[in-house]
Amino acid sequence: MHFGLTDEQRLIVDTTRAFVENELYPHEAEVERTGTLRREVIEEVKAKAIAAGLYAANIPEEFGGTGLDTLTWLLYEKELGRANYALHWTCVARPSNILCAGTPEQRERYLMPCVRGETWDCLAMTEPGAGSDLRGMKATARQDGPDWVLNGTKHFISHADIAGFVIAFLASGEEDTPRGKKKRITAFFVDRDTPGLTIRDGYRNVSHRGYTNSVIEFDDVRLPSEQVLGEPHKGFEVANQWLGATRLQVGATCLGRAERAFGHAVEWAATRTQFGQPIGKNQGVSFKLADMATEMKAAELMILEAGWKFDQGTASDADMAMAKLKATEMLAMVADEAIQIYGGMGLMEELPLERIWRDARVERIWEGTSEIQRHIISRALLRPFGA
Repeated sequence: MHFGLTDEQRLIVDTTRAFVENELYPHEAEVERTGTLRREVIEEVKAKAIAAGLYAANIPEEFGGTGLDTLTWLLYEKELGRANYALHWTCVARPSNILCAGTPEQRERYLMPCVRGETWDCLAMTEPGAGSDLRGMKATARQDGPDWVLNGTKHFISHADIAGFVIAFLASGEEDTPRGKKKRITAFFVDRDTPGLTIRDGYRNVSHRGYTNSVIEFDDVRLPSEQVLGEPHKGFEVANQWLGATRLQVGATCLGRAERAFGHAVEWAATRTQFGQPIGKNQGVSFKLADMATEMKAAELMILEAGWKFDQGTASDADMAMAKLKATEMLAMVADEAIQIYGGMGLMEELPLERIWRDARVERIWEGTSEIQRHIISRALLRPFGA
């Protein structure tokens, strides 16, 4: 196997890292202090990201994006992950790939404005009573003549406060299966100004300050059939086809944050003197560094291998679950140990460590909890035996 980067990949990594350090890092303190990402900052940084060719890098070239392959996209995501999440996700936006599944008319109406930086999309799946169990969702979509009528509530919907439209997944009926009845799901485009749609402020979050979540309510929202994304009752199929690599994106950003925390920890261990020598010479610290480096290497190899296999069409659900599980749990360990090496100073706002430590907590929950990832992995192991 060849583990080296191509010249193009190295250029993308170097360009993205420089952009993060020069354009995103300077705004971190304000966002962390206020919990708000000002619109002026968004527009300023977004314009620079577009000019640098870093905007919408995940979208295929045929639809106006940069068209990075999955492996290169993950290297790019890793570099962006070094910065405050709200800054890189909002200002260097990556529109949802599921927008590519729309009809030509839908792509022109919804995808292209996102690629041009004119608006943002948001995905509405999670409900107060249905998190990981998406089949348990209560929000419904029923057909009424040529139209669909939507009712129900979604929550934890990321950046819905600035999105121009919602990609909503709702229960649209039931079907019989060998294991009993199962809900059918349909995906819809819902414009922000659609009558009956309400977007409310969500919850204050300990992780990712400035990156907002919202509650979305559908109250007899009426849509024409042209607003269906994909086929009716096939919402899960279109999501599985187009959203499969999002778990790897989460893992890749975790790699970037872990590297940043680790860099601080190594420098501190080499320069902080106690009892007449650098603290890194003490096994209590040096062994921590060794364990951190080993876990980071293992997580990175798993993420990049899964990305490479995704491009080859050979990645399994278990491959992506293992990679996401390893990377997110690795970040929690590295962030915690970095603070332990620093001692009390590691918890002060003068360093990014306390932010990375806080931000790490949500990664083991969203895009499928660690428990869900373990379920996917164990199911793949047992399935050949009929268990």
